[in-house]
Amino acid sequence: MKSMNIIPDPICIPGDVTVSASGTTTTAIEAPLKGNVTLEKKFGNMWMRIPCVDELGSCTYDDLCAELDTLIPPGTKCPEPIISYGIPCHCPFKAGTYNLPPSDIYIPNLDLPSFLTNGDYRLTAVLSNCDQEIACLKVRFSLHSASWWFWW
Repeated sequence: MKSMNIIPDPICIPGDVTVSASGTTTTAIEAPLKGNVTLEKKFGNMWMRIPCVDELGSCTYDDLCAELDTLIPPGTKCPEPIISYGIPCHCPFKAGTYNLPPSDIYIPNLDLPSFLTNGDYRLTAVLSNCDQEIACLKVRFSLHSASWWFWW
């Protein structure tokens, strides 16, 4: 990943976000693509690991290519805005540079547990293929849920 920008900060749920990103891969990314995700939330001065529950949180995904096929079945048109910019939504991803200019995406209201709705997060994602690490992404972000008070 060369760059990634998400506006606004904090991210409001539900709400619109503007996302831009740029990245390069020197080799094709193909199945099986393992993803090891660690998600932490800041509580006071401490970072606490969020466990994997219903495939959300600190989870290991054995084949992200298969996950993509579940989200966007093969033969289905890739969603906007990625299709307009020639970014594939299925494996394999050819070696090359991929750019997503600033694009508006709507995030719907998510049914998150109350302790996950507001706060500061850090996420680390490590992608590997055949036990060879091919990418690592570290991101910090903040969430704000407009409906957090319904949990009280």
